[in-house]
Amino acid sequence: MTKDLTNSSVDRQNILNNQYALNEIQKAIKLQGFIFGGKLMFLREQVADFFEVTHRTIDKYLKKHDSELAQNGYEVLRGKRLADFKLTAKPMDDSEVNFVNIKAAQLGIFDFRSFLNLAMLLVESERARLLRQAILDIVIDTINAKTGGGTKYINQRDEGFLKSWFLEENYRKQFTDALRDYVNLGNFKYPLYTDRVYVSIFREKASEYRDILRLKKHDKVRDTFYSEILDLIAAYECGFAVILQKEYEKLGRKLSLWETDELFREFESQAHWKPLIDSARIKMASRDLAFRDALHLQLEEYITPLQAEEFERFLGEKSKELAERLEEAKDVMKRLKDRE
Repeated sequence: MTKDLTNSSVDRQNILNNQYALNEIQKAIKLQGFIFGGKLMFLREQVADFFEVTHRTIDKYLKKHDSELAQNGYEVLRGKRLADFKLTAKPMDDSEVNFVNIKAAQLGIFDFRSFLNLAMLLVESERARLLRQAILDIVIDTINAKTGGGTKYINQRDEGFLKSWFLEENYRKQFTDALRDYVNLGNFKYPLYTDRVYVSIFREKASEYRDILRLKKHDKVRDTFYSEILDLIAAYECGFAVILQKEYEKLGRKLSLWETDELFREFESQAHWKPLIDSARIKMASRDLAFRDALHLQLEEYITPLQAEEFERFLGEKSKELAERLEEAKDVMKRLKDRE
């Protein structure tokens, strides 16, 4: 999916919150600036020169996008902070800059993050356009390098995935057993009510989800779900299985399609599901856009930028491949199985 960083604040913030990508971008660009407070900084004049635009153009963007740029590191130095900058900032090249003689009462500076933020906004600069292309390529390469070349199963790198996956398998069996024993329909009832669960939670049937994630025929949909999605599906399956059993015992016979549909409508409309569903939709839509470049159109309103903690969770040191986790979790899985 082609991204236009100039028009998407979510795409911009997803990049700026990904410290792994920022590190690689900084290595690739090798910009010369000033070191202040342990960070790479640039004066407004340096930024204007790099992008080959006027100071007035920079000021226009600072005014129009002041909150976003400030959030991502742009700062106006005043008072003691300005005095400290004049005394301690060190140029990264051999040139000498005498900040002590700067008489301005305030000074705007960009750190590397806010510099990239501006590059994603500037439409007047050819250099900014080329930098945006490089940024997108580096972000993709960084995520692929961290995930071993693909993000289809990035969900499995989460520390909580394995337990959720294993427990959901048990609740899945409880659900399908209830459909088998208490609903008077043929085998199409299994995919039918599986889709009812999926549509209720994230507004997509299994086939639609497959298309969005570009899954192949042999790929299992549930192997790509994040742990929170698996947990919510398990809650649905467990809860609805109990309702089917109670209604079967009450009527003394299997339920028809219409009776089962009505029970499910009542079940999914319960108020306690709403905050859980909203949270699941935000996680699925936002993570899939950032990590898998997959847009869930039905959930577009739920998309938010990922925080730095999310990138650490799925790309950092604690994230691991499923094979490693399976090896480590053998004893845990055995204890869970023994409790059945």
